[in-house]
Amino acid sequence: MRPDERQEVTVSERAPDSRSNLAGSAASRPSRPARARRRLLALAVVAALLSATISAGATFVAISLTVGTSAAAASPAAQPAASGQTSLTESEAIVLVAQMARPSVVTILANGATGTTASSVATAGEGSGFIVSSDGLILTNYHVVASATDLAVIFADARRLPAKLVSVDAGIDLALIKVDEIGLTPVVLGDSDRVQVGQLAIAIGSPLGTYTDSVSHGIVSGLNRTIAVGAQPSGISDLLVGLIQTDAAVNPGNSGGPLLDAGGSVVGVITATATDARGVGFAIPINQAKALIAAAAK
Repeated sequence: MRPDERQEVTVSERAPDSRSNLAGSAASRPSRPARARRRLLALAVVAALLSATISAGATFVAISLTVGTSAAAASPAAQPAASGQTSLTESEAIVLVAQMARPSVVTILANGATGTTASSVATAGEGSGFIVSSDGLILTNYHVVASATDLAVIFADARRLPAKLVSVDAGIDLALIKVDEIGLTPVVLGDSDRVQVGQLAIAIGSPLGTYTDSVSHGIVSGLNRTIAVGAQPSGISDLLVGLIQTDAAVNPGNSGGPLLDAGGSVVGVITATATDARGVGFAIPINQAKALIAAAAK
C-alpha cells in the first residue's frame, strides 16, 4: 500500500417578489426630484456592493462520516475591505493565491518497506507538503511519511533535496520533516477558527504524485466533521475529528498539501477523501498544527 493511500471503503429563496402596485393618483406619486434622488441612492448601494473585495473566505479514504457535525454557528465574518481597496473577481483571487503559494508547496517522495524481514517488499509513494519556516521545516500528513525509510522533497523549481523526519502527532495525522536549506519561502498560516461554510477554498498539491503544483478550487462545504479512516500504518488514530469539508478536488497525492482561503492563507491540511462520492474531501484545521510547528521551531 502506498504511503499516501488508504483502504478504499465506501462511505456512506429566492426572495419574494417585492414589486409594489404603483397605481394611484398623480398626487400620490413621488415628485421627479424625489425619484431621482432614490435612483442615485440605489446606484450608490449597488456600486458599494460591487466594490467589495473577496474575503477569506495522496489522501486518506474515509470509511464513514459522522452525520450532523457541522458547526452550529459560523465564526464572525472577516471585516469588509477597506475603502479604496482593489476588488477582485473569484478567478483573479485564485490566480493570485496560486502564484503566491506555489513556491511554498512541495512534493514528498517516501520510500519504505512493508516490513522488517528479509522478505519485505520495497514501497514508494508520493504526497504533498508545504514550507512553514524559511530554514526548511515542511508540514505534511503523518500517513505520508509513516512507513518511510528514505524521504526526498521536490520543490516548485524542480530542485530535489533529501529530508528527515523531525516530529509527528500521529493522533491528528500530522508530521514535520526538514530539509537542509535556508532562505525558503514559508506559507502564511491563517486562523481556521474563522473559516466559514461557503467561503472559497483552494487546494494545491501533487495528485497521483505526477501532476505537481496542481490547483483546484471549490468552497468550504462543512465544519467540525468527524471521519473514520481505513487501514493505515500503525500508530495513527482511526478517528479524525474537527475537520474541514471541501468540494475542491483532492486525490491520492494531495495528502499533506495546503487548503487556502481567498487571501492566500493556509487554513487546512488536506488529509482524506471519500471514494464513493465526488467533491467530498477533508482537511485538518491549521490551528491544530500550530503547536507542533512552534515546538519544532524552538
